[in-house]
Amino acid sequence: MTIAELTRQHLIDPEICIRCNTCEETCPIDAITHDRQNYVVKADVCDGCNDCIAPCPTGAIDSWRRVATPFSIEEQLKWDSLPPDTEAGDGDAASADIPEEVARFTAAATQAQGGVAPPPWSAAHPYVGLYSLTRPASATCAGNYRLTAPDAESDIRHIVLDFANTAFPVLEGQSLAVIVTKPDGGSHVRMYSIASPRNGERPGYNNVSLTVKRVTVDREGNPVRGVASNFLCDLKKGDKLSVAGPFGASFLMPNHPGSSLIMICTGTGSAPMRAMTERRRRRMALKEGGELLLFFGSRRPEELPYFGPLMKLPKELIDVQLAFSRVTGRPREYVQDRMRTCGEKVARLLADPNTYVYLCGHKQMEQGVEDAFGAICGADWNTLKGRLRSAGRYHVETY
Repeated sequence: MTIAELTRQHLIDPEICIRCNTCEETCPIDAITHDRQNYVVKADVCDGCNDCIAPCPTGAIDSWRRVATPFSIEEQLKWDSLPPDTEAGDGDAASADIPEEVARFTAAATQAQGGVAPPPWSAAHPYVGLYSLTRPASATCAGNYRLTAPDAESDIRHIVLDFANTAFPVLEGQSLAVIVTKPDGGSHVRMYSIASPRNGERPGYNNVSLTVKRVTVDREGNPVRGVASNFLCDLKKGDKLSVAGPFGASFLMPNHPGSSLIMICTGTGSAPMRAMTERRRRRMALKEGGELLLFFGSRRPEELPYFGPLMKLPKELIDVQLAFSRVTGRPREYVQDRMRTCGEKVARLLADPNTYVYLCGHKQMEQGVEDAFGAICGADWNTLKGRLRSAGRYHVETY
């Protein structure tokens, strides 16, 4: 059978659908139905009017597959993810041109990491490059909250962006690019990891959150004013901004029950870890199993993003190990030191094929973490690391 002979079936992606009921309410011919698990399209009723596309807050409704025989309602209601397409890529969001600045950033990160590991085998399908520098999405600041103490040296913000009726579907571990117009008329582009889970900072709303540190000095300590960071940290509720993305198809969270995560981060590197942790917290009632182990470092407690919320997380959800390097009267401690202290647990988790490792933060911590893994695992660490990477179980994003 040729492609031309196949039927193009309208489907809903269950991995990014947030079950808001917008599509069913919008459909003028009652072609959409749902149960407790999924929203689905009735193939024998849908006439392809596309009235449901624009109102969908995540883009889940804009999914299509070429099929010889349409999938039944009963089949669709059981799906955890969309089946592969007969014609690869058809109907999925096409990748747009990635801004040159973002392409350079991604290429440099890939080279620094020695190549990007594949995503976990059970990770959801990511939408990548829906919006570009020349064709950005418009977002509105819905909230700007300082995470660090007022007298802390670091000004780190939790910023919520609302996309209204613009589809901007994201997964835990993905990033977006903020586009700032410079005084000379040019564009400054800066990548930020998304800090909210796939169903939004506020479930049922089409929004995402970012963790942003106001940049006031460079790596050598010289005074600077970070263009994008200061633009974001100064946003007021209602301010508009342009965004490209989403980006990222490897640093993704596994979906399968029983998967465990070792998360290691410093500063704003906590953003993807916060997204993954919040995803699990919201799904605790499902009792999916799997352990979360977080190593999080900063100079002082008052400079650690999300310190208060972290302390309130249930112990049965996550093991939080904090490391502070500048607390008066206490020896300096870094994430790699906490890893060694928890070496027995780290080794046990690494031996489990359902454990995934995520490292995000300053480049300077990467070698210390590598050394800690070496001390915990012994001479076999490099071999084990290679196996973890090839299996999509070891992911690094440092800057």
